[in-house]
Formats: sequence, structure tokens, C-alpha cells
Amino acid sequence: MGNLYSVSKALERMDVPYVISSDQEVLAKADSLILPGVGSFRDAMAILKETELDRFILNEVNRGKKLLGICLGMQLLYGESEENGVTEGLGLLEGRVVRFSGVTQQGERYKVPHMGWNKLDIQQESPLLDGLEDDFVYFVHSYYVTGFASEELLASSSYDVQVPAVVGRGNVFGTQFHPEKSSDAGLAILKNFVGLTEKGER
Repeated sequence: MGNLYSVSKALERMDVPYVISSDQEVLAKADSLILPGVGSFRDAMAILKETELDRFILNEVNRGKKLLGICLGMQLLYGESEENGVTEGLGLLEGRVVRFSGVTQQGERYKVPHMGWNKLDIQQESPLLDGLEDDFVYFVHSYYVTGFASEELLASSSYDVQVPAVVGRGNVFGTQFHPEKSSDAGLAILKNFVGLTEKGER
């Protein structure tokens, strides 16, 4: 379910060693984890459960390993999604994933999925956002997180509603947009995540 190629190419450009695997023994040796994702929440969770990677991720996070969810990978961090019926997520962050209505409060229609460049509005300081200001990043999604905890919202973007764009709590982070497709701003976020791993910071 992942955008593995584009994420791995971004890491290569940064000279960051990585491994792509579903083998828990291999993944357990990694310094941190990236959970990318493109596609359906329900299908992605079904794969995680079949491979028992859902339990593995929860255990690794509880042990203090850093995790970055990207796009669908970020949505999977939450308690549940309404996509294709209600599906339980990993429950690492507080919130629910819902579909854009496609209609404004004034009754005007807007395009779903949300696809293109939108400005980040930074809500609070975080090492993940070091060096970023009012940067533009690239989104492709039909669903967004609602009912989120304000203290977990690091940056938002506006698409009729406030869209959580960067979230985080403790050693768990997520970006609704694709940092690997977001030019210098996106690469800066990936570099910051790698930097947190190297420093062992939370």
C-alpha cells in the first residue's frame, strides 16, 4: 500500500541508509520506522494485521522507537477511519479519519481528492519542523483527520476545513502530505526526522 519508491529515492538523495521489509526481525534492527501509504485505509490495516505488523509497530513505539507516518501512513496512526466503512486504526494518536464533504458551508462544490500544493501553517514548534516557515507542500488525499488533540497538531493546511498536515506526540510523527514529493520543504522534514533518530531525541 506504500509509495515506497519515491520515499526510498528521497532517502537515497539524502545518503540515508534504509531497508524495505515486512520481516519483523529485520525491522527491529532499524533505528526508526517510516510507514508510507497510498490507497485504502481498510486494505492497509488488513495487510498490517495479516502480517502482524500492527502489533510490531505498537511494540516498537512503546519501546521508544521513532515512527513517521506519511499520507495514508499518517492516517493509520489514528483510532479509526470511515473509509469503506468504519475501520480501526493503530490508535497511537487521538482522532478520526473522515472524507472531505466536497461542499462548502455556502453550498459551493470543491474538488475531492485534495490534490496539489498548499501552504503549511505552523501551529507549534517541533524539531521536525526546524527551518520551515510558510512553506508549500504537496497533498493527494480524499480523507483528513478530525477530532484531533490540539497538542498533537504541529502544522495545518486549509482546504475548506483545517487539515492536520503535520502531527506528533512523543516519538510518533505524521505528515498528511508527501514530503518526498514536496521539494526542499519536504526533504527538510525527512532530514529533521533522520536527525531526531541520530540524536536520540524525543
